[in-house]
Parts: sequence; C-alpha cells; structure tokens
Amino acid sequence: MMDSQENALAQEAQQVNNEVENNVVNEEPVAEPTVANEPEKNVEIAQEQPAEEDAAVDVTAAEEPKRVFRTKQEVIERMKELAHGEETPAKDEVDLLKTTFYKLHFAEREAAMKEYLDNGGDPETYQVVPDADEETFKAEMGLIKEKRAQAFLEQEKEKEANLQRKLEIIEQIKNMATTPEDANKNFQEFKKLQQEWKEIRLVPAEKANELWRNYQHYVEQYYDLLKLNSEAREYDFKKNLELKTKLCEAAERLDEEPDVISAFHQLQKLHQEYRETGPVSKELREEIWQRFKAASTVINKKHQQHFDDMRAREEENLARKTELCERVEAIAKEENKSASDWERRTKEIIAIQAEWKTIGFAPQKMNVKIFERFRAACDDFFGRKGEFFKDMKARFAENAEKKRVLVEKAQALADSTDWKGTSDKLIALQKEWKTIGTVPKKLGDQLWNDFLGACNKFFEARNAANAGTRNAERENLEKKRGVIEQLKGLLEDAGDNVQQQVQKLVDEYQSIGHVPFKDKDKIYKEYREVLDKIYKELNVSIARRRLDNFKSNLKSMAEKGVDALDNERSRLMRRYEAMKQEIQTYENNLGFLNASSKKGNSLIDEMNRKVQKLKDDLKLTYDKIKAIDQANNEEKPEEKAEPKAEE
Repeated sequence: MMDSQENALAQEAQQVNNEVENNVVNEEPVAEPTVANEPEKNVEIAQEQPAEEDAAVDVTAAEEPKRVFRTKQEVIERMKELAHGEETPAKDEVDLLKTTFYKLHFAEREAAMKEYLDNGGDPETYQVVPDADEETFKAEMGLIKEKRAQAFLEQEKEKEANLQRKLEIIEQIKNMATTPEDANKNFQEFKKLQQEWKEIRLVPAEKANELWRNYQHYVEQYYDLLKLNSEAREYDFKKNLELKTKLCEAAERLDEEPDVISAFHQLQKLHQEYRETGPVSKELREEIWQRFKAASTVINKKHQQHFDDMRAREEENLARKTELCERVEAIAKEENKSASDWERRTKEIIAIQAEWKTIGFAPQKMNVKIFERFRAACDDFFGRKGEFFKDMKARFAENAEKKRVLVEKAQALADSTDWKGTSDKLIALQKEWKTIGTVPKKLGDQLWNDFLGACNKFFEARNAANAGTRNAERENLEKKRGVIEQLKGLLEDAGDNVQQQVQKLVDEYQSIGHVPFKDKDKIYKEYREVLDKIYKELNVSIARRRLDNFKSNLKSMAEKGVDALDNERSRLMRRYEAMKQEIQTYENNLGFLNASSKKGNSLIDEMNRKVQKLKDDLKLTYDKIKAIDQANNEEKPEEKAEPKAEE
C-alpha cells in the first residue's frame, strides 16, 4: 500500500494529466505519456516499476527544437520521410506538419481570391482551383496514419505478451517467497527475474496497478525471507542513494528548462527511473523522497501555470474574436446603395479578416463555433454583394441597350436638313439620354462619343446652313431696338396723334422677324416695359392692352404652323358663341325680375354689370379673331359670315 505522501503526489500528477488531456485532441489511437509521481515504498526492499509503466514516454520530440517549415514542399518532403521511413512518426510532429501545411494552403487560396477580387473579378463566379499539393499531402498523411495505427496494434500485442510474461514472473517469485528453505539459494535467480521485470516495459494500462501491487507484494515477502549480510545490504542502499541523488539533481535542473512542456515530459522519465531504482536506508528514505518531490512540485506547478495562462489567452482571444464577429455582422446589416458602398465595406471586412488571422486559438469547445459565426457573417455579406453586382450588371446591360437605340436614332438624323424638326428631335434624345442610368465606363465612353458625334454632325451642318439667318436675326435685333427708341421718344414728346403713332410702331415691331435666341427675352422685356409706360400715360384700356399683347404673340404662334393659328381661331370662335349665348340668357332673365323691391334692384344691377363685362369680352374676342384672319391673309370675319361685334 502507498503511504499518504505517495497519494498526495499521485493526485497532483493526475490533475496535471487531466489538464493536458483537456487541451489536446488525439486524432489517432496512439498511446500518450502519463505522469509517474509515486514515491518508493517505506519498506526496506527494492522498488520496482510503478503502475504507469505501460505508457510510452516520448520525450525526444518535446526536447528537440521544433523545425520551421516555410513552404508546402518542405512539409510534403518531411511527410514522405515519415511515411516511408523506418521510424514511427511522433504525434506532435505530425500535428505540426498538418497545421503548417493548411496554414500555407489557406494563405495561398486567400491570396489568389484577393488578387481576383482586386482585379475586378466577380465573387459570384469565383472558383477555387484544386491544389495538387493538398492531394499529395493527404495521400502521405493516409500512409502515416496507417503506419501509426499499425504501430499501435503491434504495441497492443506487445503489451499483452508483456502482461503474460510478468504474470509468469510474479508466479515464479511467489513460489520463491513460499519456500523459505530455498530463499538464499534462489537469490541469483530472483535478481534475474527482477532485471527481466525492469526490461519489460509496456503492459495494458488497466492491469498495470494491480500487476505492480502483486509483484511488489511477493517481492517484499521474498525479501522478508532473505538473510542477507549487512555489508551487502548497505552496499545496495548506498548505490541506490547515489542513483536517486542524481535523479533529484536532474529534476532540480529542470526548473531552468525554458520549455515547460519539455520539462514536464522529462520529469515523467525521471519518475520512471526513480521508481525503478531500489531502496535506500530507512533513515534517508524520507529525506531523499522529499527532495525529489519538491523538485517535481516546482515543475508540476509551472506546467499547471502554463495551461492556466494558455486558457486565459484563449479566453482573451475568444473575446477579441467575438468583437470581430459583431463588427462584421454590423457591417453585413448595413444598406449599400452603390458599388462604392460595397467596395468600401468590402475593404473593411478584409481588414477584419486580416486581424482575425493574427489572433490565436479560442478555447477548444468554442473555437469551431466562433469561427463558424465569423464565416457565416462574412458569407452573408459577400453573398449579398454578389447579388448586388449581378443585378447591377443586368441594369448596365439594359441601360447600354437603351443608349445604343438612342445612338442609332441620332445617327439616322445626322444627315437631315430639316433643321427645326430634327433639332427638336435631337434635343429630345439628349434629354432622354440624361434619364438613362450608368453603364460600364469603357462602354459608356464609346456610346457617348458615338451619340455626341452624330449630334455634332447635324448641328454643325445646321449652323453652317443658318449662317445667313443669324445675320438677318442680328439686323432684326437692331430694327427692334430702333422701334423701342422711337417708343421711348413718344414718352418724352407725346403729340396729338400719339395713340396712332404708338399703334404704328407696335405693328412695325410685330412685323420684324426673329432676333438671336439669346437676346429674345431681353429685347421683348424692354419692349413691354416701354409700351406699358406709354399705355399708362395715355390711359389706354385694359382690353386694348390685351389685344395688343395677343397680336404680339401671334408671330410666335404662327411659327408653330398654320394649324396652330387655326386651332386658336377655333377656340376663340367657340368662346365667342358661348359668350353670346350667355349674354342672351342674362337678358332673358332680366325680363322676369321684379324691380319693385330693393333686393330686386340690387340683383338687376349686378346682372347688368355681368352683361356689360361679357359684351366687352365678346368685343375683345372678336378683335382677336380678326387679328388671326389678318395674320393668315384671309378674308374678314364679316365676309365669311363670322360673328359681328355686339353694339
């Protein structure tokens, strides 16, 4: 039975083992090292291998510095060495190779995608190019797994064989311990059995403790039977003390080891050797054990602290990654109305992805979940971005087709000599062009150049043809300015027949042709201002002004064509007939009113005022119709049986 000290250290070692197991994911059925921290028994007998002897202690990989692989080819070359070599690949190295390869593999893939997007590629149509190196890597990894699996099976067979042999050794020692008369005679055979026991290493873990206890039990019984002389006994104790002192010194030096994991694995090996070393004298037994235990405790605490720190870092990494997820999710929810919005936010997400890569692992139970959350947010954003650009391409194609139609129409009109009609059509096309959305710049520039070229071709030809017209318009402008000056002169020196002079100048102004377009509004405004002043000074009636204004507008109306004047004349005729009918109705109603009451007189007066106003409007309408007929050089309304002005 183990004493309380052994129990305490064993529990401490088990706790450390649990921490290691919680932070390591075993991908293959290969036995991992365990911690052997049990002290020697408080008996004056030789100590042998502990319960943990079945576990393979692989410290070579931990003690050697980790190799740095800079390319996938270097990784694959090492994989081939392991897959086709004689040695059994160590799990730590295989994990390192796997992690390194896929880190390089994903970095290449992301770089290729980034280059594709930077060159204007469509995320929707991007396809990942198969990686031949990955297939090679997987093939070699499969061979390595088969090799490790085979080694595991062979190790299990070896454990079973070792178990049977150790059971046989126990049975032989049991027989020696139950025959006191042959104890001394069998001592050499006993030592051989002990040595063979030490040389047999691995046994099934579930049988190890019971096997070791049975072995220790019968070894103790045998030593109880032995009557060795004190010199031999003291020599054994002294030799064991020297060995255990060296083991203590080695354990104490591990405190200087910078690699905590390597120090921990080396400590396991020292515990294995300590327990396989025989006993020391009883008075030194506790002292040497406490020294070894103290050195072990230092390493175990550092090992524990290492994983505590690692968990703290992982929690911090989880918090940082959660914050990045929230940022990407917030960006993905924002509305993007234009391509520039999408590109700006794409750069933000790529920057966040780059920051993500700089953050280490999160706790194992959350590492996959937080990555899936991050990837889902990124996929959501880039998926909607792909839909946006897909729709935008469709709109671009539609807009381009609309602009092509306008280009064809403009090119069809480019050689026309219908200057007025074609000008209006081209101006309408230009207005329609502005209502069409954008197209890709290169195609848009080409379409615009074609459209502009067709428009310019027509307008240059029109300008060349109308060069003489513009000279006439400038002459007309000077004539109208002369009329305005004469009107201003009438304001300063009005004669007896000023009204006839004003009318003559008005008729002259209206008979003058077009002026340059840019001066049209200005000269007309100046003309109206001086004419209004004259009318005000002469106290010309409102009806007269309205008629003069109407006559002034006849010229611009005539420019729209004969139909425009005819339509206006028809409208005025309808109005003329309607007013005649309305006057007739009022006059009939007046005959029925009783003028005897005050209220009746008031109503009659109001109706008389309305009748008079209608007659005035009727006279003005008649004059307008006459003015149109004069403009068309037609007969007077009276000769065409048109309505006459009411007296």
